[in-house]
Amino acid sequence: MTSIASQDNPESIQDFQAFNLHPLLLQAVEKLGYQKPTPIQAQAIPVAMQGQDVMGAAQTGTGKTAAFVLPILHRLLPYASTSVSPARHPVRALILTPTRELADQVAESVRAYSQLTPLRSTVLFGGVDMQGQTEALRAGVEVLIATPGRLLDHMEQRHVVLSQVSVLVLDEADRMLDMGFLPDLTRIVNAVPKARQSLLFSATFSQEIRRLSRRFLHQPVEIEVASRNTTADTVSQCLLEVNARAKQQVLVDLLKEKSWTQVIVFSNTRAGAGRLARHLQRQGLKAEAIHGDKNQTERMRVLEAFKAEEVSVLVATDVAARGLDIAGVAGVINFELPFHAEDYVHRIGRTGRAGAKGEAISLVDTKAEARQLADIEALIDRSIERQTPPSSAASQRATALAGRGTTSDDPIFSQPYVPQADNEQAEPARRRSAQHRSEGAAKRSVGILLGGK
Repeated sequence: MTSIASQDNPESIQDFQAFNLHPLLLQAVEKLGYQKPTPIQAQAIPVAMQGQDVMGAAQTGTGKTAAFVLPILHRLLPYASTSVSPARHPVRALILTPTRELADQVAESVRAYSQLTPLRSTVLFGGVDMQGQTEALRAGVEVLIATPGRLLDHMEQRHVVLSQVSVLVLDEADRMLDMGFLPDLTRIVNAVPKARQSLLFSATFSQEIRRLSRRFLHQPVEIEVASRNTTADTVSQCLLEVNARAKQQVLVDLLKEKSWTQVIVFSNTRAGAGRLARHLQRQGLKAEAIHGDKNQTERMRVLEAFKAEEVSVLVATDVAARGLDIAGVAGVINFELPFHAEDYVHRIGRTGRAGAKGEAISLVDTKAEARQLADIEALIDRSIERQTPPSSAASQRATALAGRGTTSDDPIFSQPYVPQADNEQAEPARRRSAQHRSEGAAKRSVGILLGGK
């Protein structure tokens, strides 16, 4: 395996012209407003264009998608055809992603970069009807983006043929392993030709990823442009020490103070994300939740509304921690720290993308979340700056109530019970009456059991 993680010459690449990409691709890149390649693009694109296998790692949000999409399109353009015959548009490149959201994001990038070419592409993922996907496959596509499960569904029904695939991409490969996709990946890889170019991209390199690369890649060039599990320099990080019971009010104050047009708030559970979104809506904020319980149509509707800034607060579980590439996200808030420290890196990578500045704020109950905080700071090898929560009458009251462990300041809840005198005098009579009723009931019950009337 060749490594170019420390090479310096890619830094001299100042624009996409230096890659000698097809003119139609350069026009599309210019039309999209991209000028200087990111480090992972500068190192991966020349290697991929030479036809070598690549094992690439970079911080999330640094342009990995273009690093493999542009070389693929450049390689396929000699085969491009304007013919309407499906036979002239076989699947030549297969891109596998772990989640529906990431698949859709990659498909958008493929469409954007190939907009001036005759190349066709489509995306396959679960949660939606297969009919439309089947029709697109029958019409013929050169670039196929898919999640493993839905691709296998189509393969089993013989809707797709992979015998002419010349480029295979495993995007966010570490996430696919985490989600248990290795058996599915093995079946799919066995269905594509062995004589192919394979590109593996991941946010991190782990021992599992290296074993995967040995199985599916041939003498790959290893490209790592940042240390493992580091966070982007473009994202400022801080935490607010907040009691768990006061978090909702502090979050409301924070969102109103920042006035972000696009912010993602992360919750650890689906039910928690739904409750939090409804609470923010009641506080007058334009919030929606996205999580695994929502069907694909609803999830796509929420994402489109968020991208269009019709929704300013996206409350998400970790299903959205990877793959969401929305350039305008100004901030990320961890309403709860994730259970796995690596997910913190992916969460805050939703902001500060493509060189833009971003802000990541975590609301931390330092007693209940001490272990998660320690794991995160150990992983990123730095201490997260502590700051004071925004102050408002409502948040101060919520904090005070949380400190007392009660949800009400009504004195009736804290005063001791003082029995009334007449109640004390009446109590023996009530006990005798209850005893008499109990004995009577017992006698009647026994009489009935013995056949009495």
